[in-house]
Amino acid sequence: MTLTLIFTAVLLAVFAQVSMKKGMNGIGPVSITEVIGKRFFSVFLQRFVVIGIILYVLSTVFWLVVLSQAELSFAYPLVGTGYVLTAILSKIFFKENLTILRTLGIILIAVGAYLIVSR
Repeated sequence: MTLTLIFTAVLLAVFAQVSMKKGMNGIGPVSITEVIGKRFFSVFLQRFVVIGIILYVLSTVFWLVVLSQAELSFAYPLVGTGYVLTAILSKIFFKENLTILRTLGIILIAVGAYLIVSR
């Protein structure tokens, strides 16, 4: 059950990232001063950014349950599986470049997550 909770939290966070990226693609490049200044509302009221924030809140709820049940040294490294999924979805949805080195890093993260789960 704990693994299910961990991966639910991770999946929600991954889809939060993808959603916010989609929203920010529609807005275009912004600086930190713009986000906390004159473009605050255009960023934080963008539909996909809002969806992403909601998904992050849900992910946090699941993560709090995980933290109440599992050792942090077991659970937290599994968050790395989110990097793997995010890279794959970024390639699919945004046609982002997955270089050989990025792919190698993703494989290493996946192997590490497997080692943690297999105890």
